[in-house]
Amino acid sequence: MANEGMQVLAAFREMTANKNLSDDELHDLIRDGIMAALAKRFGLNVEAEITVDEGGGGIQITVLKEVVEEVEDPSREISLEEARWDDPDFEPGDVMEIPVSFAEFGRNAVMAAKQRIIQRVREGERQKIRDEFDARAGELLSGEVQQVERGKLVLLMNEARDADAIIPWKEQNPRERFRQGESIRAVLKKVEETSKGPRLVLSRADPFFVAALFKLEVPEIHQGIVEIKGIAREVGGRTKVAVSSRDESIDPVGACVGLKGARVQAVVGELGGERIDIVPWHPDPEVYARRALAPARVAKVLSDARRGVITAIVDEDQLSLAIGRNGQNVRLASQLIGWQLDLYGSREWLERGADAALFGRPEEDEYDGADFPLTDLELDPDTLAALEGAGYTTFFDIIDLDRDDFLRIEGVDEPVAERLVQVIDELTEAEESAAEQAEGGASAEEMEEARRMAAEILGVDVQDLDDGAKTEEQETGEREDVA
Repeated sequence: MANEGMQVLAAFREMTANKNLSDDELHDLIRDGIMAALAKRFGLNVEAEITVDEGGGGIQITVLKEVVEEVEDPSREISLEEARWDDPDFEPGDVMEIPVSFAEFGRNAVMAAKQRIIQRVREGERQKIRDEFDARAGELLSGEVQQVERGKLVLLMNEARDADAIIPWKEQNPRERFRQGESIRAVLKKVEETSKGPRLVLSRADPFFVAALFKLEVPEIHQGIVEIKGIAREVGGRTKVAVSSRDESIDPVGACVGLKGARVQAVVGELGGERIDIVPWHPDPEVYARRALAPARVAKVLSDARRGVITAIVDEDQLSLAIGRNGQNVRLASQLIGWQLDLYGSREWLERGADAALFGRPEEDEYDGADFPLTDLELDPDTLAALEGAGYTTFFDIIDLDRDDFLRIEGVDEPVAERLVQVIDELTEAEESAAEQAEGGASAEEMEEARRMAAEILGVDVQDLDDGAKTEEQETGEREDVA
């Protein structure tokens, strides 16, 4: 029996030779397969001890059955009478050990064990693929084109030869063509489950592919000194990359470009000639927008944080460059900064009424009379945020508040409250002064200048003009008395 067990063990080892299984894993699979065969012969609840000894003992199988007065489950129990045929000393509750050889299994039982082992090996391989690649989305992988099937590329991965890997048509660069046997690199997008197990879905069109290539070519990115803050891409056309540096002594753009452009050219070559714009990231959206519109020079940038809109004005000779082919440059810039980007030429901007066109008529109608948003005041962002959190968004909302009212707002302290009261006083005093001047008519200086000009026109002295005015006033008074 030992010799037969050794032969079966050798056959199993040969069957799993290319599966990268350890001895313990192989032995566990053999035990599991033998248990499946025992279940077919003895019943589902069979209990057994299986020893795998490659040192010469082969495979030893012992079925365990409990001795009972009355058998209820033949797969794990044996009657006292039957047990005493083997040994008269058996008592109820004892466990009878029954040795089993492979010869007793028969061909069908051995095949069942083999199928079980193959199934377990396959499932183990699938789980390894899941464990290895589930957390590697966005990572650059390499392989070989095995075949081109209805537009999708079927790959043979270098790291996992048994993995099912594809690049769907929509994840390919339309400017590229690959043939069977060619080496290829792509970024892992996801691991999807199919009826045949996990499948690696890779991409050469995803923006993460560009990020992975830069990480490969630029050591500063790999080390974490330079960080890619944003990527906007139109496959086969153009990509904009925003980078920043954690070390002030290192220029992030220069690090990505490399000496004589060597690093960025390596990335461009892998992308099939796709154009790449590398811009320095900035936390200020207006500065960021200027840089994102490169290579165009921007004359003025205005932002509306409440609506998430940035308006950029460029000179007429820069307008086509800022827009790009079919609007590509401004579209990618908008995606990169994450704001709606409205672009105007200087001539169109002036025709629209300059600042009046920035927020649009519907927004202006939102405020009554002389009211205006608090964002127009020179207040720091924390103060604006505190006021907005309390429901105050316009000047008329806070015009009647005093110092104590402001101190009740969360996030407003003594200096901020004093500053707000001062701003309200300055604005209301200016409005009152203007209103008083409008209601009180012309000033004394303006009246004196008017008399002087009238005297010159009439050809008389100012004094004569004043005397005439006084006489007219006296006559008017006498007429009123008579009446």
